[in-house]
Amino acid sequence: MTQSSRHFLGGKINAAERAARNGWRVLLDKGPSQFQFWLIALAIGIAAGFAALLFRRGIDTLQSWAYSAQGMAYVHSAAAALPWYWVMAVPILGGLVVGVILHRFTPDGRVRSVSDVIEGAALQEGRVEGRVGLASAAASIITLGTGGSSGREGPVVHLAGVISSWVSNRINADGVTGRDLLGCAVAAAVSASFNAPIAGALFALEVVLRHFALHAFAPIVIASVAGTVINRLEFGDVTEFTLPVASALEFYVELPAFLILGLVCGLVATALMHAILFAEDMANFVQMRTRMPRWLRPAVSGALLGLLAIWFPHIIGVGYETTSLALTGQLVLHEAMVFAVLKVVAVAITLGGRMGGGVFSPSLMVGALTGLSFGLIATGLFPEVSGSSTLYALAGMGAVAAAVLGAPISTTLIVFELTGDWQTGLAVMVAVSMSTALGSNLVKRSFFLTQLERRGVQVAAGPQAYLLSMYMVSNVMRPKGAEKAAPEERCWELIGEGVYVDGGATLEAAMAVFERTAVPFVPVVTLTKEGEPPELLGALFHVDALKTYNRALAAVSREEHS
Repeated sequence: MTQSSRHFLGGKINAAERAARNGWRVLLDKGPSQFQFWLIALAIGIAAGFAALLFRRGIDTLQSWAYSAQGMAYVHSAAAALPWYWVMAVPILGGLVVGVILHRFTPDGRVRSVSDVIEGAALQEGRVEGRVGLASAAASIITLGTGGSSGREGPVVHLAGVISSWVSNRINADGVTGRDLLGCAVAAAVSASFNAPIAGALFALEVVLRHFALHAFAPIVIASVAGTVINRLEFGDVTEFTLPVASALEFYVELPAFLILGLVCGLVATALMHAILFAEDMANFVQMRTRMPRWLRPAVSGALLGLLAIWFPHIIGVGYETTSLALTGQLVLHEAMVFAVLKVVAVAITLGGRMGGGVFSPSLMVGALTGLSFGLIATGLFPEVSGSSTLYALAGMGAVAAAVLGAPISTTLIVFELTGDWQTGLAVMVAVSMSTALGSNLVKRSFFLTQLERRGVQVAAGPQAYLLSMYMVSNVMRPKGAEKAAPEERCWELIGEGVYVDGGATLEAAMAVFERTAVPFVPVVTLTKEGEPPELLGALFHVDALKTYNRALAAVSREEHS
């Protein structure tokens, strides 16, 4: 190579390096362009897909050690062949490890899940907790690998959110971009977990982002497909559950039975959700009264689970084996009913004891058992106009899960993709519609939104319910001495009457004061030591608070309709 050629090549390399540095600088300063955003969505989808794959493999590895099980689909059969003391000891040991992890790495000893991702999308510009999220994922792997009766989708969704949050922080993503990236990660995680690309994309839109804006659709689909490819490269193009031959459905005669099944499943889903919440309240009460260390709480739950699993190993893990038995009609009526009740109890013990995991897979199992029980009764009473009882199991599986998740669209699709049976969609849709209509009126729309409501996070009612809590009074007030500031004399009069708001409060608290007093402005103070007068910072005008609220509503509307 001549000197001039080397000089020319070196110049090109230097120019490429400068372009790359400038491009990264622009990406950080101005955010990604559409094409760059799609590339980032693809990268997040691949990363979230691998995270879901490693999460699943981690559970398989731990279960193979703890129960000598060859995968999640055979764990209860493997556990049934083990000595009773081993079945009892494994969840206790798992609970001890989980308790230590959560005590060491979380501020409240609680595993993060889908509800925290929804909160991050609504209130934290698409960000979730990183360190706590990783600890939650580790705790959930141990929980599910050592007999915990919960699901793997919740921790995987949050783990994917950790990945997208890291990327959002690196590129200084604004709220809209951060939420879209979070949706990409969630879609990829769900699709990689269940080999369900369509349902994964719609789950992210329906449950996490809670809108179907066009600007988010393309990148979320890209990420969802990437997650599915990761799954299929590892496991092949197979469904989670294999059904027997397709069932015939006498549409005009049998459809009313699926309407009734939907109502029954709505009640069962509500019972499942309330059982979990009741167990959590009871565990909190017992922990407080006995002064039990919080790191010991999961181990106590593990002991209860182990005791139950000695006689009923079907409760162990996510329950795929029992779900498959229900979908293929290999259980009799009393078995299906007993297993459904015991699974509800086991899930309540697991999640109430803060062992980790999610609710989607358990709701599939409870739904399949409920549907099979209903189907066996219905087909026994009216055999001449009935199809197969397994069709009821399929519809029940979707109906209970949809009511628990508050996601009728994505749940209907995920049932189809999990089973590969697209011929019975009408029955599933009818049951899902009735169960979600009933269940959403008995809780705050879904299990996740009910969890947030119990923590004081008002997300279920929509943006108008939580936007005020996102703005600090100190950022909206007119400071003392500023142009058009409130008269100080009048401010002190109002303070003397007890009408004021702390500078660290949000507009939500301030609007309550305006509604109570009907004054044009409220003094903003800093509360000092007891017995000393407060320090006047300025005043919050009602009109300024309303303008801020209206701008926030307009921004949300633009995002949801763009």
